[in-house]
Formats: sequence, structure tokens, C-alpha cells
Amino acid sequence: MSNHALAERHRLAQLLTAAGPDAPTLCAGWTTRDLAAHLVIRERRPDAAAGIRIAALAARTRRVQDDYAGRPYEELVRLFRAGPPLYSPFALPGADEAANTVEYFVHAEDVLRAADDWTPQPVPPGRAEALWRRLPMIARFEAGRRSPARLTLTHPDGRSLTVGPAGAPAVHLTGEPAELILFTYGRGARTTLTADGDPDALEALRHVLPLPPR
Repeated sequence: MSNHALAERHRLAQLLTAAGPDAPTLCAGWTTRDLAAHLVIRERRPDAAAGIRIAALAARTRRVQDDYAGRPYEELVRLFRAGPPLYSPFALPGADEAANTVEYFVHAEDVLRAADDWTPQPVPPGRAEALWRRLPMIARFEAGRRSPARLTLTHPDGRSLTVGPAGAPAVHLTGEPAELILFTYGRGARTTLTADGDPDALEALRHVLPLPPR
């Protein structure tokens, strides 16, 4: 059985190592050191990681993350590469694959595409299909709730899904599953997607979810 999360973990660790601790990322305000600290506390400090999703707990999460960011960068990358400890929820059978395939893919691209001279890396076909299978739920949760337009996301092979408010002006986005995933997480400005549709809807969408340069 393929383990896409494990492969993306190692790719992300390699990108973090190559970039060094002070490189930019697509995570607003975070350097690679901040991203590495986030990755470590997410799976090694479940007592402090709740603030990643729960706003009321975000201040404590930031304090713990800042504390970890003060550790040697090489240690942070090593801890992340080693995987979750036995007490981590991500160590449960199947949890890493289910929860982290997309997480680590997106963060790997956060490092890769923050560089001005970025170019997309090829995604293995099996991993691309895994990203496509996860796209419907992610698109509804991450993009569909925020979009002012009715979004149709189309795979190059013609498969498509639609999210967003019914009756709203339509916007069509076409690209590889990796590019569509990145768009739903707000990284659309650094994708190779093709976007077309109602001009006003496209402009309104740009204020909520970035799109590739015109």
C-alpha cells in the first residue's frame, strides 16, 4: 500500500533542510523555522496544538511554537522527519496517511513556491489521484464556504466538482489536482491554474481566494 504521507514528510524535510532556517514560506509571516516548529508541535505536543484550529487557544499554541522555534533548526527538522511519537494521535494506524498527505504536500509547496524562481515539481500519478480523492471535502470546507462565486474545479481529464453558493456567478478553474488543492488553501497565486468566468465574480474571488496572475 502506498504511503503518500510518509513520502511527502520526507520531501518536506528535504526542502526544509535545503532552504535553511530563514527562508520565506507561503504561510503568512512564517519562515521555514516557524513552519518546522509548527510541524513538530502539531504531532508532538497535542496539549498545545489545539490552537491551530481553535481560536480561543491560539495564544498558547503561539507561545509553545515560539519556544520550539528557538531550538536548533536541525533538531526541529530531525524531529519532524522521525515521525510522530507513540503518544501522538498521528501514530494511530492509518492516521498519518489520512490526516497528513495533504498537510505535508501543501507545506512542501509552501517552501518550494515561496522562491521567486519556483517551478512545479512533478507529482507521482498515484499521489495526484490521492489528492484528487481528497479534493471534494477540502474544497467544500476550505473554499466553498468563503467563495462569492460558484466554483467548478476541473481535472485535466475532464472530471469536475462544483462548490460554493448555488445561484452565484460561475468561475471555472482547471488544473492538476495539486494545483486545485493549493488554490483551496489560499495558495492560488502560486499555481498554474487556468481561471475563467464572469469578470466581476473573478474579481470578487481574488479578494477571498488568490488566483494566478492575469
